[in-house]
Amino acid sequence: MKWLDQGMGRENMRLLLFNLATDADDPILGFTTGWIRALAKRVEFISVITMRAGQVDVPANVRVYSVGKEKGYSEPRRVLEFYRHLLRILREDHIDACFSHMIPIFTVLAAPVLKAKRIPVVTWFAHPSVTSTLKLAHRLSNRMVTGIEASYRYKHDKLKVIGHGVDTEFFTPEGNIFPEQLPTILCFGRLSPVKDHPTLLKATSLLREHWRQPFRLVIIGEAAVPRDESYVRVLHKKVNELGLEGIVHFERPVPVELMPIWYRTSAAYVNLTPAGFVDKVALQAMSCGTPCVVANVGFRETLGKHSDLLLFKHGDADSLATKLMGVLALSDKDRNEVGCYLRDKLVQLHSLNGLADRLVKIFQAEKAGVLS
Repeated sequence: MKWLDQGMGRENMRLLLFNLATDADDPILGFTTGWIRALAKRVEFISVITMRAGQVDVPANVRVYSVGKEKGYSEPRRVLEFYRHLLRILREDHIDACFSHMIPIFTVLAAPVLKAKRIPVVTWFAHPSVTSTLKLAHRLSNRMVTGIEASYRYKHDKLKVIGHGVDTEFFTPEGNIFPEQLPTILCFGRLSPVKDHPTLLKATSLLREHWRQPFRLVIIGEAAVPRDESYVRVLHKKVNELGLEGIVHFERPVPVELMPIWYRTSAAYVNLTPAGFVDKVALQAMSCGTPCVVANVGFRETLGKHSDLLLFKHGDADSLATKLMGVLALSDKDRNEVGCYLRDKLVQLHSLNGLADRLVKIFQAEKAGVLS
């Protein structure tokens, strides 16, 4: 739609949005604020009901209601708060469509009320888990959406794949610097067993043995929950056992505004999670034009013609070391070509503007279907 490209107006639509966390400072879910802002440019008004709220940074045509998890409310009270907000919104406003982002329980709670009012429900889910709640949310939703096909493990009869919504205007390759003396391999994200850092450390040891040129590995993140603290200690112990103290560097999480600098100054980014998990940090790295070595076969379409260079076998340190060596051996010209190609594919498949445009078209289509 022409107006979407030119930013000349908004669709005459009032949207209800369910969100897991609405907090611009959240290191994992902060990106959802960007999604809300992008949608707010395209619709008349958005009412957000969120499980928890933190730093709320949204436009004037967005109102955010929290069910109180950040206040320590019990589950029964959060359910009451959810219905209090929902019924008030529906009583005081005309809602055209509902978008439930990564919180199928809200889909389940709201669907009977919304269906009675002929309001279509579009539910986003991107995770390998398939729970009874997800199955019920699937049944009650008019449409399911996800970022890549491998991110949704349940039935695909209602599924549309719409990309992962990376802010490609913020995560840009502008000013990329590839250090000549000490190439940096970068890994962002929480320190958790699912991230498979031990494979990365083993691969780093193999790379030191076979590459025989100076490099460093920077792991940026921390344990997100107390049970992962022991995992972090195991990682530090592994570094000592492998004699990697001068090569591996652990850094605390950095503000989102500094992340592009890290991507741009790294020779390679590594993402170790398997198919079904899609870490947005890997997509952010690609958006910054950084070669991204990944274990997730769901990225194959995004990697395109460079998938053989960048895709390694999950959990296989030898495979990862081989791929990293191949990336580090690239000339500046070849590395730039890879980075530019990944950037173009990322914009095509996963840009935030593209995602917001596709979502609005889905809302329109589902609303028309409900009213027909």
